Amino acid sequence: MAESETPEQLVTGDGRTHVSSGLMRESLVSSRLLAATDGGEVRAMVPNIHMIAIGGSSIMDRGADALLPLTKTIAEISDEGYKFVLGVGGGARARHTLMIGLDLGLPVGGLARIVGGIEEQNRDMLQFLLAPHGAVTLIKEHFQDLQLFLSKGMIPICIGQPPYHAWEPPAREGRLPENGSDVGLFLMAELLGAPQMVFVKDVDGIFEEDPRKNPNAAKIDEISAAELLERDLPELPIEVEVLRCLENTRLLSSFRVINGLKPQMLRDFLQGKPVGTRVYRSAERNRA
Repeated sequence: MAESETPEQLVTGDGRTHVSSGLMRESLVSSRLLAATDGGEVRAMVPNIHMIAIGGSSIMDRGADALLPLTKTIAEISDEGYKFVLGVGGGARARHTLMIGLDLGLPVGGLARIVGGIEEQNRDMLQFLLAPHGAVTLIKEHFQDLQLFLSKGMIPICIGQPPYHAWEPPAREGRLPENGSDVGLFLMAELLGAPQMVFVKDVDGIFEEDPRKNPNAAKIDEISAAELLERDLPELPIEVEVLRCLENTRLLSSFRVINGLKPQMLRDFLQGKPVGTRVYRSAERNRA
């Protein structure tokens, strides 16, 4: 909008009704405009929940020995009044599907699209196990019903992959989608406005090296997403793209990585104890 123009001048004279808006004649890729829209309040849709992301290969693929004690704890904390959304990844079956897709020469967007059906199987198994305790399937068409589910003491269970479906951006390296279930569930937590998120894996947190290969690997108790990206560790228990997303969030400012093979860690997390590894956003954004 030119400095000499006023909203009243812009909405009359051509026979059409316009919405008076500062964005009306702006390019939405203008760096000046993007900077001008960076402030202001962002309202949390469901501000009183936790997002609990359960690993597919790290937890679900281990079967009853890992999953039954964890679901027992989840049922107990639900009965105690904690409100949360459970998310789950695809695990080994998703990897097999990706391998077949790579062999067939599918593009990155096609690979991302087919993995979601695999995760639905893990979601359904988790829902069946927790059904006696009020578990219910949560799909994107029912996000608006989430508060209703929670008010009735239900346990909503969802999948995270694929967040972009056929519109998955090309990968920086290789052909595997960079936005997997970890990213999808992280984005859902940001969308809903969850104040806390935890990734439930099969390690006690993030280590300098894989603790299964090096039992003496040093554990990282707390670190910023930017520093973790700079360290470029050879292996991480979460997808790297989660770290890039965390640096740009408006609501969710940190997450933790804990060991689901030790279910007590989940209870400790909900009680605010410093378990696992905390990864936080480098700097708080200015808020109007």
